[in-house]
Amino acid sequence: MAELARAPIAAPRRLPRLRRFLDGDLLWSFRRSPVTVGAAVVAFVIIGSAIAAPWVAPHNPYDLASVNLMDATDPPVWLHGGSWAYVLGTDNQGRDVLSTIIYGTRLSLLVGVLAVVAALILGVALGLVAGWSGGIVETMIMRVADVQLSFPAILIALLIDGVARTMLPHNVQAEIAIYVLIVSVALSNWVHFARTVRGSTLVERNKEYIQAARVIGVRPWRIVTGHLLPNVLGPVLVIATINLATAILTEATLSFLGVGLPPTQPSLGTLIRVGNDYLMSGDWWIALFPGIWLALLILSVNLLGDWLRDALNPKLR
Repeated sequence: MAELARAPIAAPRRLPRLRRFLDGDLLWSFRRSPVTVGAAVVAFVIIGSAIAAPWVAPHNPYDLASVNLMDATDPPVWLHGGSWAYVLGTDNQGRDVLSTIIYGTRLSLLVGVLAVVAALILGVALGLVAGWSGGIVETMIMRVADVQLSFPAILIALLIDGVARTMLPHNVQAEIAIYVLIVSVALSNWVHFARTVRGSTLVERNKEYIQAARVIGVRPWRIVTGHLLPNVLGPVLVIATINLATAILTEATLSFLGVGLPPTQPSLGTLIRVGNDYLMSGDWWIALFPGIWLALLILSVNLLGDWLRDALNPKLR
């Protein structure tokens, strides 16, 4: 008995992180929702094909040597005059529509992701400053946010894009058009992050762990970055997922209006704008297929964002 009493007690084995994730509530809620699984599959196919565009796309729309103007506006393969070389037909420049869609998705995703990241960084920083500082600083930041919310996001993006194009030399506008577009979309979407983080910061800053950090002399910037920031990121990630679809749609709208990416950089919005000019002539496939592709991408990202919001809401468990 004495030997058993002196024997060390074995520590419980910790489950691997992968096993804990597979047994977690998040994956369980994902697997029990067929709509979410379908949206994830669609998003994976669209995003995966865009990332692997050089290997997946039948043609390279940027390779001028492979583009033949004699093949312009060829119909899809199932229509009279179509060929298997261009399954979804060709556009007005003789480029394969399927290849331009795949490569255009890369640009739309690039603009959307970078714009959301930039808006997240700006909105989280301003929200933390407003919620932690209070007073005149909070009032100024929130009033700017309120004024911006009174205008549609697309109007703000159009204004910023127009001002940037006016200030920049004409010969460099095409080269930096994608950067101007990212900044325009980001500055039109930061408000949602700032308001959410500011509200969470007002709740968290009065809790015991923040008061304890102040008592032991932790510097304010360490409290904000080390204690407040990790506890306000939950809702921010959900907003970022939903705003990704909004950013992609905003980019497509700006490109459709002719103030986004140029025709030499075919994003989904640019392809729809170019195809819109040929609808009356019967070449409907130039605009229809990029529009369907964009709608599937937006819908799948929105469905995943809705699932993530519900899965992370403890009141719905």
